[in-house]
Amino acid sequence: MILTQSPGQAGAAPVSFAMTSIVRRPLAIPPDVRGWWPHVATAVRAFAVETGIALRDAVLLVPYAQLLEPARRALADIGGWMPRVETTQTLARALGPSPAAEAGQISFNVALDGLTAAQLLRGQRWGATLARRDPRGFAHAVAGIVETAHALARGAAAIAPSQRDDHWTRGRALLMPISGPGQRERLLARIALEWACLAAAPATDRLFGLAPSAWIVVQAGGVDPLCAALRDAGGAICLWLDADADAARPLAEVESIHAPALAVCAGFEDEAEAAAAQAIAYLRAGERPVALIAQDRVLVRRVRALLERRRVAVLDETGWKLSTTRAAVPVVGLLEAARPDASTDALLDALKAIAGIADVPSLAHRIDALEALCRRAALRRVAALSAGPLEAGLQAWWTEVQAWLAPLSERTSRSLADWLAVLTQALRQSGAWAGLVADEAGRQVLAALHLDPLRPDTVAPAGALALPLTRDDFAAWVHDVLEEQAFRPAAPGVPPDVVITPLARAVLRPFAAVVLPGADDQHLGGEPPRPALLADAEAAALGLPTAADRRAAELQAFVHLLRAPALTLLRRRADGRTPVGTSPLVSRLGAALARSGRGYAIWIDPRQRRRWPVTPVERPAPIAPAALLPQALSASAVEALRACPYRYYATYLLGVRERDELDDEVDKRDYGNWLHAVLDRFHRERGDPRDDEALLQTIADEVRAADDLDAAHFEPFGASFAAFVPRYLRWLHARDADGVRWRAGEHEVAQVPDGFGGVRLEGRIDRVDARRTPDGEVLELIDYKTSSATDLRDKVAEPLEDTQLAVYAALMRTPQGPPLRALYLALESREKMEVEHRDVEQSAAALVAGLAHDLERLRAGHPMPALGEGRTCEHCAARGLCRRDHWASPSADEPASEAAP
Repeated sequence: MILTQSPGQAGAAPVSFAMTSIVRRPLAIPPDVRGWWPHVATAVRAFAVETGIALRDAVLLVPYAQLLEPARRALADIGGWMPRVETTQTLARALGPSPAAEAGQISFNVALDGLTAAQLLRGQRWGATLARRDPRGFAHAVAGIVETAHALARGAAAIAPSQRDDHWTRGRALLMPISGPGQRERLLARIALEWACLAAAPATDRLFGLAPSAWIVVQAGGVDPLCAALRDAGGAICLWLDADADAARPLAEVESIHAPALAVCAGFEDEAEAAAAQAIAYLRAGERPVALIAQDRVLVRRVRALLERRRVAVLDETGWKLSTTRAAVPVVGLLEAARPDASTDALLDALKAIAGIADVPSLAHRIDALEALCRRAALRRVAALSAGPLEAGLQAWWTEVQAWLAPLSERTSRSLADWLAVLTQALRQSGAWAGLVADEAGRQVLAALHLDPLRPDTVAPAGALALPLTRDDFAAWVHDVLEEQAFRPAAPGVPPDVVITPLARAVLRPFAAVVLPGADDQHLGGEPPRPALLADAEAAALGLPTAADRRAAELQAFVHLLRAPALTLLRRRADGRTPVGTSPLVSRLGAALARSGRGYAIWIDPRQRRRWPVTPVERPAPIAPAALLPQALSASAVEALRACPYRYYATYLLGVRERDELDDEVDKRDYGNWLHAVLDRFHRERGDPRDDEALLQTIADEVRAADDLDAAHFEPFGASFAAFVPRYLRWLHARDADGVRWRAGEHEVAQVPDGFGGVRLEGRIDRVDARRTPDGEVLELIDYKTSSATDLRDKVAEPLEDTQLAVYAALMRTPQGPPLRALYLALESREKMEVEHRDVEQSAAALVAGLAHDLERLRAGHPMPALGEGRTCEHCAARGLCRRDHWASPSADEPASEAAP
């Protein structure tokens, strides 16, 4: 090949062109990038005239598909014959379909190839051992093989077919097995290499057989290895149009660009609002389309939501994970609900997700009835629903639901094709299928899972469909598919106002303005991700991009962005409490601007400030109508009334309460309820004190099984119980020696005190003991607590503030009855377990008198104000109703302001 000068340069001699000549021509980018493509068209036309080639037989290659339209339009505008404008991928597809992957070959579908890689790794003795001993480590190794094999196969596709065998030979020599540190990684990399070597011939191999009159290549964002291979293969003259900045001085052009604005925002939401407002400001100024660069995907998704509120037409070229869409929930939910150990919470979540997309009459009503049953009967697991009879209306429907789930719950191994058929059947029977087909994201979910019969292109390779999977393997595969693939909403029916695109896809596009949020050290110019199994030196030897290559490509794309007519960079100071720094690229640009005697343009916040008059939220003080007044008061209701009248009004009179989850997680409340049940049964069955420890442990196991508490989740509480048993038995045996005997447990008692107007006071006392004294019998009222002894001592320090034991004493005291003693038993205390409420009968008398007065005031129509004081508010379920967090407001002389995009 003959490498020539660029014709037409000042002082250059006339050039003769051979048919294998390569002409390199750097193209200066005009101040407005929108004029760049006409500049390219002119250069292409001049090249054709200089070389005498038939332009209609030439091929112009652009870096990516979004550049096809502006390139073709610019060439058409100057008239005459025009070259074929393609990317390497679109040209390869136009020449014929891609070869289908055979069994065991790479399909470039991460989830499907993960199944094949797992099978390959299990085929190695050490791999099978790893899968058995360390499932997480095995999954990590499989992911590394897939990532590395895909990179190696793509790298090899950019090499001429005639040179590929030598490339694989060099790769084998480079990745020879080693011993010592890195041995496993080298073995995994070698498996990836051999697997990549077996990949089907790439569709782009056809390009090496083409004979165009000329290759015309546009370089932007770095050299495309495949284009370079086509250039070096010879056979046609090549015009190489280099639009990149000088690699040695990438920011040398800052003097000729419009200085971008830099906005530093307080936090995530402030940055999102500022970015949306800036895009809208550009649109109002007539600048469209606006590019929104998706460096920070989470932030940009929030910006998109803000733009859509303002009815801005948005084209999203990035999308978001399918797993986060509403359409994915019923698919994953069915698999979770079909697990043999599935919780009723998982079942209800799946059914509600199906009801959200399926047009099934009365489904929502049935789900509500099933949920009410599960909560009423405390059914935690799906298996418990099948154990007992249900109401007649629910039983027939529940039988249908079991028919959906049964095939998905089988533990037998099936092929992927069979599992997909079973999943399809479950979706159809449940009614979810029609809803998915009618939903844009649902159709993409079905296509991703190879379930769409109308999309032949989504059918999985036959080899992958034959792979055997267990139920758990299939569920994990579905999860991986939905995590890996993105949902991309359809383009709006009108030309987009805003285009969301990654940085590398914004290069050379004729955007009128660009907004780049996420210009911080976490999302722009940071350390690029490294290959899992290859060091940089190995990657370079195998023709793969190194970390330095990826940094250089990102820098070139950033420099291209600076040529936009208007550019705003945004970053935030912190993510929550974590400080966030400036992007290295932004700092480097700032230094270059300073050297040229300039700086960033001043960013003027386009958000409009609206002034609102101060409208303080007053403390609510409702009056309870007579129909809501209570007929009975429990100890907890009395405590709620005394702590905050509004809390009692909301939770007891209105019945507004938080629902507990029905999952199998064991929390401290579950442990407390279990421990109460264990101690009650223990004392009812207690015999010889020498058998106490064995009896207590036996009852503990039986109650845990009866309550269906998951053994793994219960393990931390089991350790606490093991430490509790000897402490409790020492305390119990000491009481035995003092003549104290257990009399009753979970003792329910009620009465109507004088002055209560017929309202019943009721309670359930954890335990009643009888103590013999020289003066006679004393009843001891005991309430078990898993809270700390210190908190309990603080609680009884002011006797009139302790409600629970006072209520119990009020219920148990009688004029001729035995004296009472009341105490809390701190079950978790490692020291003194008893916390006594002294003179509890006096507290009980004062409590009854005070309650009679309060009830009389409620009947008279006195308000029930929210107090908003003390620890009561910290965990109050009614806090959102009383608006406690909104009571504090600015001074009336100081109007509040709010920024709005």
